Amino acid sequence: MVITEVRIKLVEEKDNNERLHAFCSVTFDNAFVVRDLKIIEGTKGYFVAMPSRKLTDRCPGCGGKNHLRSRFCGCCGLKLDEHRALRHSVDGRAKLHADIAHPINSACREMIQSAVISAYHLEQEKAKLPGYICTYDDVDFDEYRGHAGQTYRTDAGHRRPTDSEVGVH
Repeated sequence: MVITEVRIKLVEEKDNNERLHAFCSVTFDNAFVVRDLKIIEGTKGYFVAMPSRKLTDRCPGCGGKNHLRSRFCGCCGLKLDEHRALRHSVDGRAKLHADIAHPINSACREMIQSAVISAYHLEQEKAKLPGYICTYDDVDFDEYRGHAGQTYRTDAGHRRPTDSEVGVH
């Protein structure tokens, strides 16, 4: 597995969260992308936080979904138990987010982190130049028709085989 592209989006205003410096996406083998990684300044320097989602539970009254930090149900307004989040046994903090994607071992984490941090420093230098334009959201798509008349989109330069090439008539 090779990292073939890293795109960085610098955070311009850091009023609310001074530690968050950028978002990024990492492409592996020109075939698989992971988006919404965060570059955060920690006590020991920069680190990469993997994409995550907020954990939810259901209201005992109406069954509506609520974030674990919610004090009241967003659907029916019922007061929710403030201590319903699972606690880590090591530090006792509530687990409020779950990773969507993450490396399985430390070697993979280090490979991703070093590539992302290097790209972040390069992007910081580019941002100082006149006429700088962030390319994080620039994705060129080619449309093509798939099975049953569905339209698919793919990154430019990476086309899927046509129906005749895969033997579908």
